[in-house]
Amino acid sequence: MTPITEVEGRRLALSNLDKVIHPATGTTKGEVLHYYATVGAAILPHLRDRPVSFLRYPDGPEGQLFFTKNPPPGTPSWVRTTPVPRSEDPRARQVVVDDLPSLIWAANLVVEFHTPQWRAASPAVADRLVFDLDPGAPATAVECCRVALHLRERLAADGLDAFAKTSGSKGLHLLVPVTPAPSGHVSAYARRLAVEAEGLLPKLVVHRMTRAQRPGKVFVDHGQNAAAKTTATPYTLRARTLPTVSAPVTWEEVERCAAAGNPGPLVLLMDDIAPRLARHGELLEPLFAPERAGDVP
Repeated sequence: MTPITEVEGRRLALSNLDKVIHPATGTTKGEVLHYYATVGAAILPHLRDRPVSFLRYPDGPEGQLFFTKNPPPGTPSWVRTTPVPRSEDPRARQVVVDDLPSLIWAANLVVEFHTPQWRAASPAVADRLVFDLDPGAPATAVECCRVALHLRERLAADGLDAFAKTSGSKGLHLLVPVTPAPSGHVSAYARRLAVEAEGLLPKLVVHRMTRAQRPGKVFVDHGQNAAAKTTATPYTLRARTLPTVSAPVTWEEVERCAAAGNPGPLVLLMDDIAPRLARHGELLEPLFAPERAGDVP
């Protein structure tokens, strides 16, 4: 029998709560749903008013994974959707997760949350800039932290504040609040900084995805600033054997990782997040402060 729960007045049918989703820790779907209920106040501001894409992994990371932008079959009528026209489907719509019932409904599908750098009300007008720092083995998050520190200083020279989060995989993401600007303009600036970083740090950085150039270096992926691209939303669980989270980290933690050469402390799991929120608060709160946004040169 499928359990029914009520979340802020909405009745939700939750399924397979005992199913193990993250095998390394035996984490069940019920525990995943509890995680999202616990961190709802932190993740919802990052989801709200942004069309969401889902990477679904209903049978865990070893099962079938599929990426979808369309509202899944059976999406409740009370879940908000917004028009996101695409060349292949000018009438396309996507889900917008605005509230806790929508969050728990989506989490019950077992998904990673991915969002663009723009809001539904202003398509292709970015209010965030993002760098995805992706290490090529044998490089690790340690090298990503060293690149992140360089980019933080470079962005600051242009009057921009950067904030770091783990990717929930091997790398690091930098998020930068910007005065709303066309995605193409933000993308071009991000690319310039990535090319410049490769020129200054040629033994550490590449700005192209070419695999032959990747071993031992950090790919500074600037492409997620394009209007059609998305990035893992802060606080989303990732489809990994361990229940890793794409979670904010302090710059002190980044500096320690870079200096100590140990990426272990930056592997943040589901059960780490509530204590970190209690200790640090929402490290990404400045992303929502208009006075912290800077103009993209």
